[in-house]
Amino acid sequence: MKIRIIVITLLSIIFSCQGSENIVTNIASPNKAVEVNINVNSEGRPFYVVTYNNKAVVDTSYLGFEFKDVPDFKTNFKVKKTVSSSFNETWQMPWGEQLDVVNNYNELNVTLQETNGAERLLQIIFKVYDDGIGFRYEFPEQPKLKGDIYITEEHTEFNLTEDYKTFWIPGDWDIYEHLYNTTNLSEIDAVQFANHKNLAQTYIPENAVNTPVTMVGKDGTHLSFHEAALIDYSGMTLAVDTVNLNLRSNLVGSENRPYKVKKTMPFSTPWRTIQITDNAPDLIASKLIVNLNEPNKLGDVSWFKPMKYTGVWWEMHLGKSSWDYGMTQDMNTWTDGGKSHGKHGATTENVKRFIDFSAKNNIGGVLVEGWNTGWEHWIGFEDREGVFDFVTPYPDYDLDDVTQYAKAKGVEIIMHHETSAATETYEKQQDTAYALMQKYGMHSVKSGYVGKILPKGEYHHGQYMVNQYNNAAIKAAKYQVAVNAHEPIKATGLRRTYPNIISREGLRGQEFNAWASDGGNPPEHLPIVAFTRMLSGPIDYTPGIFNIKFNEYKKDNQVNTTIAQQLALYVVIYSPIQMAADLVEHYEANPKPLQFIRDVGVNWKKTLILNGEVGDYVTIARQERETNNWFVGGITDEMSRTIDLEFSFLDSDKTYEAIIYKDGKNAHWNDNPLDLTIEKIELNTNSKLSIELAEGGGFALSILTK
Repeated sequence: MKIRIIVITLLSIIFSCQGSENIVTNIASPNKAVEVNINVNSEGRPFYVVTYNNKAVVDTSYLGFEFKDVPDFKTNFKVKKTVSSSFNETWQMPWGEQLDVVNNYNELNVTLQETNGAERLLQIIFKVYDDGIGFRYEFPEQPKLKGDIYITEEHTEFNLTEDYKTFWIPGDWDIYEHLYNTTNLSEIDAVQFANHKNLAQTYIPENAVNTPVTMVGKDGTHLSFHEAALIDYSGMTLAVDTVNLNLRSNLVGSENRPYKVKKTMPFSTPWRTIQITDNAPDLIASKLIVNLNEPNKLGDVSWFKPMKYTGVWWEMHLGKSSWDYGMTQDMNTWTDGGKSHGKHGATTENVKRFIDFSAKNNIGGVLVEGWNTGWEHWIGFEDREGVFDFVTPYPDYDLDDVTQYAKAKGVEIIMHHETSAATETYEKQQDTAYALMQKYGMHSVKSGYVGKILPKGEYHHGQYMVNQYNNAAIKAAKYQVAVNAHEPIKATGLRRTYPNIISREGLRGQEFNAWASDGGNPPEHLPIVAFTRMLSGPIDYTPGIFNIKFNEYKKDNQVNTTIAQQLALYVVIYSPIQMAADLVEHYEANPKPLQFIRDVGVNWKKTLILNGEVGDYVTIARQERETNNWFVGGITDEMSRTIDLEFSFLDSDKTYEAIIYKDGKNAHWNDNPLDLTIEKIELNTNSKLSIELAEGGGFALSILTK
């Protein structure tokens, strides 16, 4: 990847501890809107304050650690020295929402030293951007703190100054697949957590929320709390004090050890982040999370091509076919002398159908789930270790034939590795599995971690699993394999450092619409997701369902959007791989809306957030790198609304042919989801357009250069 440095300004001012009047304890953003003050109180307890436009948004918030076997970091500190600097660069994404990313911040590095006999050191580094802050702890090499350090808790506080409207999911230690709640911060209560526990059957600490958690203030200030560069550390949830309006870090733990993080000196933590804007669209536009990660360590990753894909997936969720091939109860012999039970989806014949369809419709990949042995004994079983084999196909799936057929058609097979959360089994087979992919020219894998983690006692978001996810991706890069993880650890911007980390699930996805007993994802779900989960990174949401009701498969379930919104999601919900998730026959029956999926890009030169409000609606425009064509998508919640668009972002000397796919006059997410109007219009930089969005609806617009 080419990194283009525009300007780097280094302004380092080191102040000695002799004379506290010379020590700088505040730092402002380049535009001066965001300011951080850090100091210690009379007890020597470190704290920080954040102001935005001269208003405190995070008041006095304390910092510290609890350790096993050594004294805590809490009080008796002094500011020993500070170092300030400025940095401004523009780097390029090898793939992404935009080509050029500005990384401009001012930094304050504060060294704290204990004033008691230990005199141990702790550094806190603040990077202050125009759209927020990131800070992390660094434990420098020192004689009185050596070897392995066992962190039992990190005490990072975010002390808020008002009762913000908050969009949150619980701080589940295993999954992120929850619907979002919208309450004031003070209204987060045990009843809501009990409801989530009944659905999840996992460990959810009461009154803890997961990140990103987004808040909106009375004056329009928008905050989102998250973390960046999560490497070899536990994921951070946030405990909520609803009385004092305080958030405090609550690291994910393990049942197998009396500490939450093990590190070896010297080390640093992930960045703790606060995005701060005065409107909702700027939250999505922010690149603070990805900027806080280190530059690309992999070099050239052009072997991965952003793509749309189809595949053997949605049909299993509908019940049309199955992942498993069919075995006898002793799990040693095939039923019917080696024949399928008749519902197996990943057959050579069926996959070729998807390959043919993809080749005809400008779709670059085909995902195949259920191709490998083990699916009869994978979920709900305690003895899942060793069940899956990541190189042996079922008898009705000819891997050689399928891959050769796909290659001849210009389509790439996307590998699927469901681990059933049996991490040691997967770890042992990774080299063999990735080598098989390399042999067949497969450059993308969708991995899954369904179920309770094995070994028992570990959680999906603890340090053990953070390392599992990250190490799997780092190893995959050696075989030119890109990873799209499901049931993943949260995204924290590592796609900059390891660009083969391309996408992930980490939310309630489309499949819940096929089988969830609670009615599926409501119309407000994705207008919340765009301003919460999507702030952390790309989402493999699997849009493009045309058969909204699918009554022939499941009468009690449906997708809770219009078909126009399903098209809009290709622009609104970002991923460098986007699935056309429905069945081939449903696309072939609807060639007109299919045209948008054929046309829409996946790799962007520019992204503009045209409008939006958290949980209500959002409109996004993206320019494709390869063609310079623009695509616009807008979605709304359960409320109908009118969206007014201007097109000043278009080239002033060009006229564009545009196709708009919008809700029909009688469209409604439940009553009439297939009512779709398609029109051809001409647009230029002076054009204006008003679009009516139905309840649960949306629109998609392709703007093609003549």
